[in-house]
Amino acid sequence: MFQALLQLPVIGLEVEQFLLLLIAALAGGAFGAAIGALPAFIFTGFVVFLGEGVAILQRELGTLEAVETGGLATDITGVIGFGMVTGPHVAFAGGVAATAYAGRKYPEMEPAGWDYHFGKNILYAFGTKPDILAVGAVFGAVGMLITQVMNGVGFPTDNIALSVVATAFLARLVFDYPIVGKVSGSNILDMSPFENGEKRIATDGGTETSRLATEPWLPHQYKWSGVIAIGLVGGVLGGYIWLETGSIFLGYAISAISLLFLNLGVEKIPVTHHITLLGAVGAILAMPVIGSEPVALLAAGAFGAISGLLAEVTQRMFYSHSGTHVDPPAMAIAIFMFALGILYLLGLLPNAGYLAL
Repeated sequence: MFQALLQLPVIGLEVEQFLLLLIAALAGGAFGAAIGALPAFIFTGFVVFLGEGVAILQRELGTLEAVETGGLATDITGVIGFGMVTGPHVAFAGGVAATAYAGRKYPEMEPAGWDYHFGKNILYAFGTKPDILAVGAVFGAVGMLITQVMNGVGFPTDNIALSVVATAFLARLVFDYPIVGKVSGSNILDMSPFENGEKRIATDGGTETSRLATEPWLPHQYKWSGVIAIGLVGGVLGGYIWLETGSIFLGYAISAISLLFLNLGVEKIPVTHHITLLGAVGAILAMPVIGSEPVALLAAGAFGAISGLLAEVTQRMFYSHSGTHVDPPAMAIAIFMFALGILYLLGLLPNAGYLAL
């Protein structure tokens, strides 16, 4: 019965394939907990950058007969970068869940100078603590399962991003954090309590602490004008990279790598991988209709700005008021690609970007 279940179309895997992915995802999730969620995602950027570079080289040189089968032909981007080793739904998700767990279990580990609840500190590496690695492992496996199931049923969005969001909310439920949290401003989108330095007594995480009444995901990247500006810039660059190289994910990779500087403490580094990715998608959608590369770049900029705004709206709704990390870029990508996927299925778009529909 177990074998028959795993061969259902919704899963799309043989038993041995499933066990291979499961064991690897457990290790990948634990890896994300060990090195920290954000460092794990930075590794995603490096691996995808390598994979896309190899793919571009292969396209430029054609078939490399001198290379042994399984050498350069390996799908580094898909199998490793977005797979069980550094895939965001596995490693990053494992790190996010481990951080939520540690925020409840080990508040004394919180480093000096961290202003938010420890459950949001995705920069923190937990090393070799077995119970924290176990949490990362479980959530890495859950992230893999969600992605496989949603891909299997053909759900029309970026199901890696969707899984990152789902596991983050699941961590809030499992570790007893509020799904949204207490809204301190005039409405859920109001950031004025942060701007005014207002405090509140927060109990999410199990202990009473004095915290900022509202905690923006990025204190240097939350004002609407700045979000639109960086969205336009990042979207154009993501579209330009696709036009010149044919790679949808190279801009995404560069954006992810840039977060190394944010992790090292460089101030005001913007987060842009959701922007450059959707910028590339905007160019992909525009070119078959418009046929003009400069105009396609304008479309890319518009898509980047929309994606940036989606991340900002969702962070104000689901990040700012609770005690753990729910990833605004992943929410933006999942929502935006779902809308594009539906429009494509309705015959209103020439393609679905990078979605395999």
